[in-house]
Amino acid sequence: MTINPQTPMGLAPEALFGGFAEAPVQSARAFRALLEAMARPGTIWQVEGAAPPAPLSIAAGVAILTLCDGTTPLHLAGAADCLAVRDWVTFHAGAPLCAAQGAMFAVGTWAELMPVDQFRIGDPDYPDRAATLIVEMPALAPTGPRLTGPGIRETVHLSLPETAAFRANRALFPLGFDTLLCSGDQIAGLPRSTHVEDL
Repeated sequence: MTINPQTPMGLAPEALFGGFAEAPVQSARAFRALLEAMARPGTIWQVEGAAPPAPLSIAAGVAILTLCDGTTPLHLAGAADCLAVRDWVTFHAGAPLCAAQGAMFAVGTWAELMPVDQFRIGDPDYPDRAATLIVEMPALAPTGPRLTGPGIRETVHLSLPETAAFRANRALFPLGFDTLLCSGDQIAGLPRSTHVEDL
């Protein structure tokens, strides 16, 4: 990293912008939206408050600002692993950046996050020690694979990058990774407890 004496910790100047302007209020609203997304799988929520550098979406930026801190290792996959994003995460979230195998959170497109079996799935004594994948999507829509399970009254549908990996992940329950799907300012949750079926 090139040291820039005019910015804190030698970060790129653009890294100083794009965080929550009113952190207490915005982070509380974002946390509620993320909780609702995970509690009600397949529902699409709108979030705001972050303006991360490309290629991160607003929703992925909100998720990182809300969920990541100095105790939560974050893996940047593919195009997200660039200087602008690394500096932004360092300044606004303070999350240590790491390889996929040690990540509590990981962000990237579905293809960039492959293979998903490289991420933590927890262990029988501590199933919560699993990774959450923040997946950048071209779009989110209430169409596609059928979702059932906890938090879903009957069935819902959600556009997913594939179904096989999510079915395999559900078979590991209570172990397995959790997923947040992001597109623009929209976000949807897919916890490991959700059943995914092709139409």
